Amino acid sequence: MAGRGALVVPLSVYVKGDSPVHRMPVGPKLALVIGFIVLATLLARTIPTAAVALAIALSGYAVARIPWKVAVSQLLGAVPLLAFIAVIQGLTGKWELGITLFLQILASVIAATILTLTTRVSALMDTFDRMLAPLGKLGLPVSTISLAMSLTLRLIPLQVQAVREVLDARRARGASASVTAFGVPVIIRTIRRSRAMSDALLARGIGD
Repeated sequence: MAGRGALVVPLSVYVKGDSPVHRMPVGPKLALVIGFIVLATLLARTIPTAAVALAIALSGYAVARIPWKVAVSQLLGAVPLLAFIAVIQGLTGKWELGITLFLQILASVIAATILTLTTRVSALMDTFDRMLAPLGKLGLPVSTISLAMSLTLRLIPLQVQAVREVLDARRARGASASVTAFGVPVIIRTIRRSRAMSDALLARGIGD
């Protein structure tokens, strides 16, 4: 129990504020983020267009008035991971594709984190409840599905944090580059975090 108790799993990284992004209704905000990610995936197929998508996403931090330290902390884990993916592509002779993917995925990650930074989990759940209400007539557990969708969005920055922790630990030990040595610790941390979150939800009577 002590081992599990040492792992703290925050359920929200909401940053209080009064920006236009904070005040935007959750439904339109969610639709805007999803639309941006879809368009970035479909249209940002070259380095210049992917760079434009990234610039638009970064401007969201300014509009949302997110403190720069918070914004940077959200990217510290994602940037090395995406750079690693770009290098792998480059080593296969696809540098342009690697750089494009780096910019494209980073833009999508930023958009998703802006949503979680400016929206309370409870507000997301309420929105999902309304969206999924028709499914309740079919006997589906709408509240549980809404919680799962909200936590999925919340886990994006947590997963980025796990990657950053592994990279920092490997850098401190001076470890060499290895996909296995990098991937295994990330998977283990993800499983531990999932188990801890599962225990926390069960303790609240969710999932019985």
